[in-house]
Amino acid sequence: MVFFDLETTGLDTQACDIIQVSAVCGQRVFNAYTIPRCDITEAASKITGFSMVDGALFHRGHVMPTVPLGNALASLIHFLRSFCGPVYLAAHNTDRFDTPVLIRVLREFSLLEEFQRVVSGFVDTLLLSKKLFPDIDSYSLKNLVHFFLKRNFDAHNAQEDAIMLQDLFNKWQPDRNAVWCSMI
Repeated sequence: MVFFDLETTGLDTQACDIIQVSAVCGQRVFNAYTIPRCDITEAASKITGFSMVDGALFHRGHVMPTVPLGNALASLIHFLRSFCGPVYLAAHNTDRFDTPVLIRVLREFSLLEEFQRVVSGFVDTLLLSKKLFPDIDSYSLKNLVHFFLKRNFDAHNAQEDAIMLQDLFNKWQPDRNAVWCSMI
């Protein structure tokens, strides 16, 4: 299981672009920032802290090192290929957001077939958390991390989100049936 997250220019899965893509498995971490091909919405900027100034990507006032989006996606696939056996990607709310965005952008860069040779499926940890813990008030990643891990973290930073998601999953230790029911 590889835990991943995206930060994007907005919430429209048909139009937003990827700003940050991260993946975590054990101690191994992949993280890349990109210059988006469209404007970052004001709402997304408020949530994530990302902004563009004079063609440079900033995160909470700090300039971020970027690579072209196609290179970031190819590097992600290379990272995923480095694991032996089938790879399953897990993300929070991936069914409604991360997977549609990632698949669309991979298709735009003609990388979808290569990606599909490496990734066997997706697990939505939002669905998993609802199945495992039906009586929780909020299933936001921030709330789940606070509730189960008693930690605060830099939410809406893809790398931090992926790390926290892996820690949550390890804390929950869900059985295969619960994970299987959370696959999309």
